[in-house]
Amino acid sequence: MGLAAVDLYWLPLGAGGHFVRLNGRAYEALAARLQHRPARDLYHAALRVELPEGWFVIEQAPVRDLRGAERGVVAEGPVGAHWAGRFRIFRYEIRLWRGGRIPDLAEAVDSPRRLSDSEECARRVLDAVPRVPTPVWGRDEFGTGEMWNSNSVIAWVTAQSGIDTRSIRPPSGGRAPGWRAGVVVAAGEFGCANHRQRSSDEM
Repeated sequence: MGLAAVDLYWLPLGAGGHFVRLNGRAYEALAARLQHRPARDLYHAALRVELPEGWFVIEQAPVRDLRGAERGVVAEGPVGAHWAGRFRIFRYEIRLWRGGRIPDLAEAVDSPRRLSDSEECARRVLDAVPRVPTPVWGRDEFGTGEMWNSNSVIAWVTAQSGIDTRSIRPPSGGRAPGWRAGVVVAAGEFGCANHRQRSSDEM
């Protein structure tokens, strides 16, 4: 039997980037005040899938350049508004990166978390990634009560692969905004096909 594993990593929001970290803290401070609760640490999820033929990294990230094929990019979506997606700085990419790396992995907290060691499940994870919906990042176009973001992508892929998401939680004292949106959309689809967009390599 070959090696197989599906591992989840929790990365502090903005790890390695002060701008994103500061904005994340400001967002959480405001959300905590509105919800009358203490502020929590925010986390961003990524997956690493092991198979006999190699490993794959699954993550949503900003579009870095036009060499998406080198990072296994399978889709892109707009950030903030549909019209903004015309500009590279306002697009995100979804990676299915063979032999890839997770930036700032050294800063991961309470990770990795083994979700499955089944080869069949690991292959279902890979099969799900190209089908991830790509609505506007930071908006709630599906009406789930949460904005769509990188956590939504990982939650959607995990749920679509048949992994039980009910036991998945961020590190103690932390939050993973957007996770519930991915789980809800995976269960109901919510017209996901209408939000698929071609990757830059297909355009």
